[in-house]
Order: sequence, then structure tokens, then C-alpha cells
Amino acid sequence: MLMNQKPDPKELKVLSDILALVLEDQPGQSMNALEAIKKRAKKNAITGGALKNLFNAIAPNPPKPTVSRAKSQPIDGNEILKARARISQLTQSINQLDTDLRNARKQNEALRAELILTQQARSEMQSALYLAETKTPFRTIITLVSFTCGLLIGIAGTVLVHSLNATPKVDNSLFLR
Repeated sequence: MLMNQKPDPKELKVLSDILALVLEDQPGQSMNALEAIKKRAKKNAITGGALKNLFNAIAPNPPKPTVSRAKSQPIDGNEILKARARISQLTQSINQLDTDLRNARKQNEALRAELILTQQARSEMQSALYLAETKTPFRTIITLVSFTCGLLIGIAGTVLVHSLNATPKVDNSLFLR
């Protein structure tokens, strides 16, 4: 809201609601309302002096309420109590949503940390599998060489055993004469 324009009644209504919350006895509502005023002023680029000038401008002739009332119906205390109860309910709802948001952010951070740990474990497992795969060809070659050597030694041993146990051949040509 710029100062050279006429104040927007909706903005004034919101500002008055927030200021009413600032004056509440409950410290949580007051702190939240002050934060809301700071954010709204920062968003609209309103300084403290500009806000003071706004109040001075509307003090002699406050804007008319947006809800039209018959002049014979004054605002009673019951409506004020209902409005305060509604404001209190909305504030509690905002506080609950803020708590839920904080819890969701904490859970998100915990899940993010768990994801990072899982990714690290996965990369370590992949490294171990790669290392095991690189050793596999050497194992295969060593196994084949060992099997071939064993087979040759077995054949040579069998031939040796048979040659030692064999009886010499008798020359039959001696008997034919």
C-alpha cells in the first residue's frame, strides 16, 4: 500500500486484526502477530514512519466498515467475543500448522540423512562386487591350470605304477626252434 494512495479498507481491516492480536494477553499470539506485521510491512515496503503517518491520516476520519450495518444495530459484546474466539481459533490453527510443518521438515531431514547413508552403503557394496568380479578371472585360470596339472600328474602316476607292476615279456622265439 503506497502512502500517496487512499488506504485500502481491506488492508486496514487486516492491519487492525493483527494489531488486536498484538494486544492479546497470550504471548504466542502476540509474537506471531508482531512477526506478521513485520512481514507485511517488509512485503509492502512500509517503514515505521509511513505506518505512523497512515495512522495519523486515518485517525480523524476512520474508514467505514466494509459490512454495512443498520444504524439502529450497534455492535454488541457478543459479536466481539465471537470475533475474538474466531481469531483465537485461527491463531491456534496457524500454530498447529506451523508445528506440523516443523515436524515434516524434521522428518524430511531424517529421511534425507537415511538416504545418504543408504547411497553410501550401496556404493561400498558396488565397490566390493567390482573387486570380487575382477578376482574371478584369475580364480578361473588358476582352477583350470590346477586341474590340467592334476590330470597330467595322475596319468603319469598311473603309467608309472603299471610299468612297475608289469612282468617282463618272455621272448617266445626261443621256444620255436
